[in-house]
Amino acid sequence: MASSAYSSWLVLSSTSTKHKPFFSVPSCFKFNVPIASQIQWHSDSYTQRNLRPPPEIKRHWVEASDKSLDSPERFTVASYNILGDRNASQHSDLYVNIPSRYIKWDRRKRVISDELLGWDPDIVCLQRRTGDSVDGCAMFWKTDKFRLLEGENIQFKDIGLRDNVAQLSVFEMCESYSRRLLVGNIHVLYNPNRGEVKLGQIRFLSSRARCLSEKWGNTPVVLAGDFNSTPQSGIYKFLSSSELNVKLYDKKELSGQKRCRPAQVLGENKETVGPVVTLDGLLCWTDEEIKIATGDSQCHLAVHPLKLNSSYATVNGSTSTRGFNDEPLATSYHSKFLGTVDYLWYSDGIVPTRVLDTVSISDLLRAGGLPCKKVGSDHLALVSEFTFSVTNNEPTDIMAVGEAAPAIRY
Repeated sequence: MASSAYSSWLVLSSTSTKHKPFFSVPSCFKFNVPIASQIQWHSDSYTQRNLRPPPEIKRHWVEASDKSLDSPERFTVASYNILGDRNASQHSDLYVNIPSRYIKWDRRKRVISDELLGWDPDIVCLQRRTGDSVDGCAMFWKTDKFRLLEGENIQFKDIGLRDNVAQLSVFEMCESYSRRLLVGNIHVLYNPNRGEVKLGQIRFLSSRARCLSEKWGNTPVVLAGDFNSTPQSGIYKFLSSSELNVKLYDKKELSGQKRCRPAQVLGENKETVGPVVTLDGLLCWTDEEIKIATGDSQCHLAVHPLKLNSSYATVNGSTSTRGFNDEPLATSYHSKFLGTVDYLWYSDGIVPTRVLDTVSISDLLRAGGLPCKKVGSDHLALVSEFTFSVTNNEPTDIMAVGEAAPAIRY
């Protein structure tokens, strides 16, 4: 923590509804205006909270082995699906082993605040889904570390890709005008049967990220979020390799979610959800589904313009916490799912220096599920520290360095 008495965060929120804000702010946060506001917390009150008994689920930082490309400028990004309160209360069958007090939002929001304050990230990306097809994302950042240059909210329903939302924000480090960063935040559609929509959402976000990155001098990119796809899936392959031939996959199995029921995970070794070829060599996709997935009904190859790596897969963790593709064994756990769907992807120009490792399956089983005493959601937050790996990150657009971004309209 900084030695000053206060730290400040700004927040931008994006939600698929105008009826109510998606995030009830914990009491330790102070809002001044609804959309973009300073969030302050006092270091003394944090110290008092930090003296509570240690969490039943303990997490540790894991350092990257290669430090050759490090630069002095470092920053930390957290991604956390914080579990919508209506989703938790209306789907009690997912939390049959969880004490009811751990499900209540009044308690969970305090636990989530304690988690985030303890990790002290510079940028926080939150995802949350509530009932009635309402999705929300919010992005927080420390005002003494970053200034916002430009922001964009994506309402996927505006382009026919369901009700989910995403955000893109371009930041500049306060102490180094040449250090810029683009952060994306997304909550991908959950429905396991709609693999084409998942691909379409990720493809569109990646394309918009590339456009903004180029506008601001090819600034490095971090994509955070709940991608609702497992490390064994075709969608993971799409993210990591930048392309996927959709006609070689069953769209209902494209995300890998259906193979992650706890009984399946604990009872068998999972394999990659690879191409499944029918007798005629092609799986049944309609022209409209292909168009949603690839952008062109006549093209079977879905592509995105970013070269991405996963920070957790890059920084080796414990064998007890990592699985396929060196990703965490699990970032989410309830009675119907045990697996990984959350990621922190990054592009060229930055490298991860450490990550907050997840926990072993045995520890999750002993906890009985999530949320628990010291985890406020049915997901585990992902936290990664990055450093810039290049020295040249100068702007190429017509905006002057340090110029304020235009107002973001909601």
